[in-house]
Amino acid sequence: MAGALAGVLLAGGCSLPEDLDDPDASGTGPVTLVTGRDRAGYLQGLLDSWNTGHPGERATLVELPDAADEVRAQLAEGLARGSDRFDVVNLDVVWTAEFAEKGWIAPLDAGMAPAGLLPSAVGTGRWRDRLYAVPFTTNVGLLYYRSDVLAAEGVQPPRTWAELERLAREVAPRHGLDGYAGQLLPYEGLTVNVAEAVGSAGGRLLDDRGAVAVDTPQSRAGLEFLARGVREGWIPRAALGYREEESRQAFQDGRLLFLRCWPYVYPQAQGPGSAVAGKFGVVPLPGPDGPGTSVLGGSDLAVNSRSRHGRTARDLIRFLTGRDVQRRVLTEGGLPPVRADLYTDPELVRRHPYLPVVRQALEGAVRRPASPEYQQVSLAVSAAAYEALLGRSSADEAVARMAADLKSISG
Repeated sequence: MAGALAGVLLAGGCSLPEDLDDPDASGTGPVTLVTGRDRAGYLQGLLDSWNTGHPGERATLVELPDAADEVRAQLAEGLARGSDRFDVVNLDVVWTAEFAEKGWIAPLDAGMAPAGLLPSAVGTGRWRDRLYAVPFTTNVGLLYYRSDVLAAEGVQPPRTWAELERLAREVAPRHGLDGYAGQLLPYEGLTVNVAEAVGSAGGRLLDDRGAVAVDTPQSRAGLEFLARGVREGWIPRAALGYREEESRQAFQDGRLLFLRCWPYVYPQAQGPGSAVAGKFGVVPLPGPDGPGTSVLGGSDLAVNSRSRHGRTARDLIRFLTGRDVQRRVLTEGGLPPVRADLYTDPELVRRHPYLPVVRQALEGAVRRPASPEYQQVSLAVSAAAYEALLGRSSADEAVARMAADLKSISG
C-alpha cells in the first residue's frame, strides 16, 4: 500500500509525508553501490577508503554492463519490483526525473548538496523542486582542435559557427584532415549534439515545465548547422556512425581538425601512442555569434527508496561527494569533479590544464530536458534529426516532426 501510495502521490507531483519518504532512513549497516562499468577502475579504491573507516557499514561495488541503456534497464527492473539489493544508485543525470517520479529513489534533505558543489550539477538532481540525487561527477561538451594545424595557418580556434565552418571547409583539406565531427549516430549522443546546436542558436527542446518548445526558427537554425555540415562535406559522412569512442579515435588518430566531445578525451589524446599528443587544444563550443551552449552530462548518487540502511547510504554519498574524494574522482578516474574549488586548485590545473575550460563551459551549460519520459524524448529527437543529417528531410521538416512526436510523448 505504501508503494502504491508513493506512486500515486509522485505521479501527481505532490510531496510525500516525511514518515513515508524513506521508511528506513535511519537504518545502518552494509550497503551496495550500483553503477555502470567503471572503465577507469577507480571506484573500488574509493570504497576501500570508506570501508577502512566503517568496518560495520562496508560498501560493496556492483558493476552493471557498459551500455547506458542496459544499465538503466537493469536498474529499472529491480527498483520497479521493490528490490532492496541496491542501496546507493549511480544514475545518469537524465534518469533522475524518471526514477524520482516513479518513487524508486528517496527524497533527500537539501543539506545533502552543500554550497561547495557546482550549482549547475546540483540542478540535475532536482525534480519538482525537491532534491532526489547528489551530483557525483559532471560533464560538458568541449571543442577539441589541432593546435599545430591552426598555428601553421596563423589562425585562432573558432569562436563562432562561421569560423568553424570556414576552417573545417578550407583548412582541413589542405592538411589531409576531415573538418568537424561529433557523435551523430542516432542514439543519446546525437540528442546531445542536437540539443547543443539548438541551445547555441537560442532554442530549446522542452521548456522548464516540460512543454514542447522546439518548433522555433532558432531550433531549425541549430539543426540546419549540423545538416549543412554533412551536406557540404565539412562534417564527414563517417561521423553519422560515430559514438563517443569512434569520434575520439578519429581525432586521436589524427584524422580530424575539430571534435566535439567530453573532457575524458583530453588525457587519452595526450597519452602514449596518440598521434596528436602535444598537438591539440580545447576551447568551449562556439555558437552562431560567439560562445555556444554545452549540455551537462555526468552522474548523480541517489538512495533506493526501499533501502534498509538509508542512513549509511546517505553517509556514503556525503563521503563520495567530499572534497578529498572528489579530488580522486579527477586524478584517478579522469572525470570532472563537482566541487567548484577544485577547478582553481593550482596543482590540479597544472596536471590537468583543461580544467579552466571545463569550468568556463560548465558556467553556461544547460540540462537536457527533465522529463520522466526522457528515453522516449531522446529517441524522438535523434530519429528526426538523423533524417535531416541523411538529407532525407529538411531541417524544417525534421523540427516539425520532433515537435509532433514530443507533444505525443508529453501528452
